[in-house]
Amino acid sequence: MEKDNKKKMPKFNMSWIYISIATILVVMYFSQQGSLGGSISRKAMYEPEFKAFVQKGYAKSIVVNNDKKELKLYVKPEHIRKVFSSSVKETGKDPYVVVEYGSTEQIENFINAERKAKHFTGEFSYENKKGNEFMNILISFGPILLFVFIWILIMRRMGGGGSSGGGVFNVGKSKAKMYEKGGELNITFKDVAGQEGAKQEVQEIVEFLKNPKKYTDLGGKIPKGALLVGPPGTGKTLLAKAVAGEAGVPFFSMSGSDFVEMFVGVGASRVRDLFRHAKYKSPFIIFIDDIDAVGSARSKNPSMGGNDERENTLNALLTEMDGFGTNSGVIILAATNRADMLDSALLRAGRFDRQINVDLPDLNERKAIFNVHLKPVKIDPSVDVDLLARQTPGFSGADIANVCNEAALIAARHNKDYVEKQDFLDAVDRIIGGLEKKTKVMTAAEKRTIALHEAGHATISWFLEHANPLVKVTIVPRGRALGAAWYMPEERQITTKEEMLDEMCATLGGRAAEELFVGRISTGAMNDLERVTKRAYGMIAYAGMSDRLPNICYYNNNEYNFQRPYSETTAKIMDDEVLKMINEQYDRAKALLTEHKEGHNKLAELLIEREVIFSEDVENIFGKRPWISRSQEIMAEEEKKEENNTEEAGDNSGESTNEGTPDLEGATTDTNTAEDKKAAAEEQN
Repeated sequence: MEKDNKKKMPKFNMSWIYISIATILVVMYFSQQGSLGGSISRKAMYEPEFKAFVQKGYAKSIVVNNDKKELKLYVKPEHIRKVFSSSVKETGKDPYVVVEYGSTEQIENFINAERKAKHFTGEFSYENKKGNEFMNILISFGPILLFVFIWILIMRRMGGGGSSGGGVFNVGKSKAKMYEKGGELNITFKDVAGQEGAKQEVQEIVEFLKNPKKYTDLGGKIPKGALLVGPPGTGKTLLAKAVAGEAGVPFFSMSGSDFVEMFVGVGASRVRDLFRHAKYKSPFIIFIDDIDAVGSARSKNPSMGGNDERENTLNALLTEMDGFGTNSGVIILAATNRADMLDSALLRAGRFDRQINVDLPDLNERKAIFNVHLKPVKIDPSVDVDLLARQTPGFSGADIANVCNEAALIAARHNKDYVEKQDFLDAVDRIIGGLEKKTKVMTAAEKRTIALHEAGHATISWFLEHANPLVKVTIVPRGRALGAAWYMPEERQITTKEEMLDEMCATLGGRAAEELFVGRISTGAMNDLERVTKRAYGMIAYAGMSDRLPNICYYNNNEYNFQRPYSETTAKIMDDEVLKMINEQYDRAKALLTEHKEGHNKLAELLIEREVIFSEDVENIFGKRPWISRSQEIMAEEEKKEENNTEEAGDNSGESTNEGTPDLEGATTDTNTAEDKKAAAEEQN
């Protein structure tokens, strides 16, 4: 019980002392204010008037102060109006008259004489100097002290020192957190999947600091900084954490926003403090996450008389990275997903010598990332990591981690013991399209229109060479969409005009199906039209794929130029070319749908009946797809390689059987088990 009571006791906080002192001062101030009665209860007069009041019997008590040579005559309540010409409510309970006197002996003789005459029967005393002086000081300076304590308390909170003890006097100190090797992060390069090129460059930076002699002997210099650039979620911060876990040197980590404060000059002060600590403990690594918060390009038109705190901080950072001072043994890592906003002085060689691109993972890297995030997940043997990697093009590492977590949540929601293949596919659909809304009310006509629309996408993509292979089609509302079609996108490094036109034609298939088979168009194709229009303008204005404007790119990356880099005449030509290109693909889509009218009708009826159909159902209606996609070619090549590896393993095991039969039996058993698992997975697929 004693231990429990100790645990429940609140922690001591200096704020309690401040609040207690402030409360005491306030109480003392107001109590003294009440006892003194304010300015109305005090009145000064000369000695003759004082003697007259005593002789008339007005005196209640008399207090003498020898140091100030003055006395206080407290007036009886019934005579207050005669002395002050005011009521008791206005003067207070104990009003008094202040009189300066010449000789204490004369006052004592006067009081004794009046006592004998029975004109004065009250108390006659002398004032205690020490107690009164101390109280007067407290009364005079109490409000000032109270204000000072409240100001310090507010400054501690605003300066971030309330929890760390920094306070207002340490507001310019760096907020960076230091990590040592083998510390609390426990993240190494083994935990970073994919991004082999970026990982190699970052590992080299760690080697610079671990073994600098290896590089300096050849006349090389250790780079001063490396900038990690890439889209959000690609693993920039994770790479920095791996550096902190692997490096045998101190590692400082902070965010770019930690430099920014409401006080002018604080950011620059924190930059200087950070580098001072780094130089003292070199070799050293500094990591600044989201450096665009402090390193954005400086304004070309600064305000007159203004003082931009962000620019001051950037200038301090530029000076510390490459100024007159030396930063030997200090390497700066920074991460941003907005490199185009950074100041050019920050990106030059000598400050950030290297820019490491951390791009979205490709197929093999996604597979490696899935293997990392699937380690803690209880997966069913039917889960095919290759299929998951192909189903998630354009996904970042953070998105893949979200897919694995979402799949585990879906499996738990359905009370499963293992996470199955369908759970992962549902998780991908959930992330891309949103949550299914099976309860959304639709009329039969709306449902048929949506089915014809989605069947139009599926039909045209099946017969176009460069369109992405179909995976499944659904008319179940998901997110903001009333229906959706899932494809297996190709992994392309470059895209041809023919490929883009085929994709444009497939996107227009839904609107074309509505016009042909419903007889009227709807707003359901708004998203399709938006995508097609943007792609067409990109092809003509940027990629130079127009007949009338060939080989011309009007892309302008100058953020300070607010004028279009082409004339109104050229803009009209662009509009005409976009309209022509979209209309050609729309007519092409209608021609394909008219040619395969019966199959499209069957597909739409099947969609109305089942709500979800797969590529196998489309194949049953239209037959095998006449075009083999690049991803299917890659899958076929991988299967051939696996078969060749299996045959070579069988030949090698056959050669080893000459020495004994147990190895042969073991190899045969393992092969059969693997084949059984593969057959079961194919059946489930």
